[in-house]
Amino acid sequence: MSQDNQHQQEQDIDAAAQEATSLEEGVELDAAVEEVILEDSPEQNLIGELQTEVLALKDQLLRAHAEMENIRRRSQDEVAKARKFGTESFAESLIPVRDSLEAGLAQENQAAEDFRAGMETTLRQLTAAFDRNHLKEVNPAVGDKFDPNVHQAISSVPNPEVAANCVMQTLQKGYTMAERVLRPALVIVSAG
Repeated sequence: MSQDNQHQQEQDIDAAAQEATSLEEGVELDAAVEEVILEDSPEQNLIGELQTEVLALKDQLLRAHAEMENIRRRSQDEVAKARKFGTESFAESLIPVRDSLEAGLAQENQAAEDFRAGMETTLRQLTAAFDRNHLKEVNPAVGDKFDPNVHQAISSVPNPEVAANCVMQTLQKGYTMAERVLRPALVIVSAG
């Protein structure tokens, strides 16, 4: 073997020995640090308590996120059901009204009084259906103050007998459902 190769091998052996020595020192240092960490010190107790608290808070956060997602999903389902079946109660209330109208039309050769009585009964059924579903009539009387929230003025006519901005005549009744205007009452308003 040449002298250069031998010299190179010796250098490699020395480098490996130095590396092994530094690794041993590193292992000894790691063991010393680990020994200090494993000591039962107040700092270590505090670190352990804080780690436990962090884990508990992470768990609570995950549970809260899951609960919020469940609430959001349930709310969406309820809104979808409300949209789908919101008119079901009202429709059920109107079925007897339709039945009465069909029965009245099926009668041939009825007297005017009987026809009128049937119409009045049907109107009572319709009024009851409206009441059950919170459908209220807006029918202002002459002299009532004009309310732009539930009235729609068709025209304004001078009339000294009725105060200004008051209803003179109702042309068409309006309707509200649960405080929401479905159709405003069409009125003529006095200009004074």
